[in-house]
Amino acid sequence: MNQLSTEKSPYLLQHKDNPVNWYPWCEEAFERAKAEDKPVFLSIGYATCHWCHVMAHESFEDEGVAQLMNEAFINIKVDREERPDIDNTYMTVCQMLTGQGGWPLTIVMSPDKEPFYAATYLPKHSRQNRIGMMEFVPAIQKAWETDRANVMNSVERIKEGFTKTLELGNTRSDLPEDIIDQARQSLSGRFDPTDGGFGSAPKFPSPHNLLFLLNRHRLSGDKESANMAELSLKKMRLGGLWDHVGFGFHRYSTDQQWLLPHFEKMLYDQAMLLMAYTEAWEITQQLLFKETAHNIVNYVEECLMDDEGAFYSAEDADSEGEEGKFYVWETGEIRDILDSDAAEQFLDLYQFEEEGNFRDEATHQKTGKNIPHLKRELTAKQKDLTDSILKKLKSDREKRVRPQLDDKILTDWNGLMIAALARAGMIFDEQIFTQKAEQACAYLREKCFREGELLHRVKDGDAAIKGMADDYAFTVWGLIELHQASQNPVFLEDALHIQAVFDREFWDDEFGGYFFTASGAEELLGRQKEIYDGAIPSSNSVALRNLYYLSRLTGDPGFEERAEQLLRSFSVQIEDAPAGYTFALDSMQLLRSSSVEVVITAKDESEEVLSMIKTVEKKSPPGSVILLKTNSNRAVLTKISPFTENYPVGDRPAVYVCKNFACKAPVYSVDGITEALND
Repeated sequence: MNQLSTEKSPYLLQHKDNPVNWYPWCEEAFERAKAEDKPVFLSIGYATCHWCHVMAHESFEDEGVAQLMNEAFINIKVDREERPDIDNTYMTVCQMLTGQGGWPLTIVMSPDKEPFYAATYLPKHSRQNRIGMMEFVPAIQKAWETDRANVMNSVERIKEGFTKTLELGNTRSDLPEDIIDQARQSLSGRFDPTDGGFGSAPKFPSPHNLLFLLNRHRLSGDKESANMAELSLKKMRLGGLWDHVGFGFHRYSTDQQWLLPHFEKMLYDQAMLLMAYTEAWEITQQLLFKETAHNIVNYVEECLMDDEGAFYSAEDADSEGEEGKFYVWETGEIRDILDSDAAEQFLDLYQFEEEGNFRDEATHQKTGKNIPHLKRELTAKQKDLTDSILKKLKSDREKRVRPQLDDKILTDWNGLMIAALARAGMIFDEQIFTQKAEQACAYLREKCFREGELLHRVKDGDAAIKGMADDYAFTVWGLIELHQASQNPVFLEDALHIQAVFDREFWDDEFGGYFFTASGAEELLGRQKEIYDGAIPSSNSVALRNLYYLSRLTGDPGFEERAEQLLRSFSVQIEDAPAGYTFALDSMQLLRSSSVEVVITAKDESEEVLSMIKTVEKKSPPGSVILLKTNSNRAVLTKISPFTENYPVGDRPAVYVCKNFACKAPVYSVDGITEALND
């Protein structure tokens, strides 16, 4: 065994029996590198990463490669999901040096944590202009031992380049008035009008782009924005990106038609897509979108939920050493499971081919395997037939070896799922969704809240690793959505406590915006700030949204002032490529829109009051907020939202509607609410 056997990370534990003498990220490893005058080989990946498995099998499990690595390097393994701060730093270096990134991430650095080489996947032997480990390791060893001056020159050049990246987020200029239209036009220019989504292969779901477009439609009446989002959501749901048998979305599509996915299933994708399908249903009332949202929740509950209500991180793409093996089918298997009529109907509907529609990614040859997918939505009659068939196939599929579950619990990704469940609970009026969000929130409060500060990861009941910006921003988002769904002010109180720590420990007092790491955290090459919305929205984009809502919910203009400063600090990056920052610009849309704040006062939360709340939710524009003041919560509410002290709790429920910083006289009926909101 190497040094990984006592770690908690499922990814690190996958490597505990490697002949490579791996260390976790720790000072002991760097001290040994200094003592032995060796460079450090840093390998970063995650438990459900297909190419991480490939490199591990080819090289890290190979005695010959391991012997070279152990002689030349001190070797360190890092789970990017446990330590996104380390990953962000060295991924920036990789992108600087190679123009691309991804996992596994390979870095070679000095014992002082200063990199001089970066790459992603490396094969065992060199091929196709990609150096192999058997050639790479001796070459690096020789350079370190015989050409140290040149190596250290590379270190200095990389450090200088990295320092320039720390200037991102250091501006004070306003964004142009048409920046939202620029982002929308950029998305429109890359939109695929046939298959939805943006650009060509590979295609990522990018639900924050769709949320931006849906709100653009709501706020401006832009029908084309809604159409782009609607078509994308429909095509993703019909394609192979969606697991038609067991539900849930795979990571991304390797082709333009959403057929062939990378098969891992990530919690954050389920959360963000749950939000997108929920919002799309609210606009379109299309049954497919509602069913998809409910099915995502079903999948997450069945496969990713801990016994105490928190959510695991992901399911692997691979099983039995093959990517997608759990998910693909031969036509003969379908005929063995179903009677002949049902089998032929299913094979036809779900686009099966005798030679297979699943091609090998390396050879592009058909494999005899099929990925179920649909050309068009099923009719009611077809759905009646296929629902029972899919249950049979799911039952049969459960006999297969299931992909590995990454069962660590991450605070930030749980924050996303809490936000999504709470929002879906409110829009669909599904109390069970809100209850699941509350359950997960209770878990985080017990395990990960430490006097307002957050811990990042829980594994086997052990909470550890100092929280980073995503943990704070996403948790606050979840708490805000939970407050709006439940009207329990304790959630808003928690959000304000965590936001206060976030402001104190992460805010850049000079330029604005939030650093990714807290003031006392390990800095590595420097403290970065993130605004780019990649697979998930960035911490600063979500923080911008939170600041907007907190300003409306508390009446404290300081939150909005901070939001405006955050936007100014990143104005250069956003203006350079607006479509890369759609979640930030979605929050900006809300800041620039006509807001509605509603306070409802009542003795208790009666059926009449609940009806009033639902009316406000349905009739209000995006960005609206509701505060319910009752005899039981008035003390907490007036403490965190002092302006509500002036709203009396009378004998009958009263609704106060405020628009454009002016409040109307109270109304006392559903009709009165509608009139006040439309006025």
